[in-house]
Amino acid sequence: MGSGSYARAIGGIHRSYAIALKRAKSRQSVLNAYWKHKRDHEKLLRQHLREEMNDVKRIKGRMKYR
Repeated sequence: MGSGSYARAIGGIHRSYAIALKRAKSRQSVLNAYWKHKRDHEKLLRQHLREEMNDVKRIKGRMKYR
C-alpha cells in the first residue's frame, strides 16, 4: 500500500463516518458510529505503520555496519 492508497482509505473511512453521523437517529447510534470509525481507523493505521517499518528494515538491511 503506497501513501496515496493510505490517504484514499482514510478518506473513505471518514466519508462513511460522516454519513453514519448524518443518518444517526439516537445518541447510541452516534456512539456506535464513532466506535466503528475508531476501530477502522486504528486497524488501518496499524497496517500502515507495519508496512512502513518493513520498508525501514528492508533499507536498513542493505546498509553495511560502520
